Amino acid sequence: MKYVLLICTPVDAEELSPAEIADDPRFTAYIDEVRSRDLMRGGARLRPSADATTVRVQGDEVLLSDGPFVESKEYVAGIDIIEVADLDEAISLASRHPAALAGGSVEVRPVWE
Repeated sequence: MKYVLLICTPVDAEELSPAEIADDPRFTAYIDEVRSRDLMRGGARLRPSADATTVRVQGDEVLLSDGPFVESKEYVAGIDIIEVADLDEAISLASRHPAALAGGSVEVRPVWE
């Protein structure tokens, strides 16, 4: 079954660049495990929430605002798409993600297929 892992980072946490993530042994160990087990189906590192544009539609009017739609303590910093046997395996993998271990969280959500 496919799951999306929404990688959430605290708003006040240090923003790591893709190069810094590639050099961080916590991330490289996690990525190596996921790839060696052939679980990864896709994913992306996202720019900070301050770079977001939120789009809403009210009637015929398109409303744009800079930044995230809601104020929160965390923001989605990236996504991983994995394919594992079941929710238990997805949770086990998410619990080892460096973001979850560093004060953030990982939301596990099944993909609707």
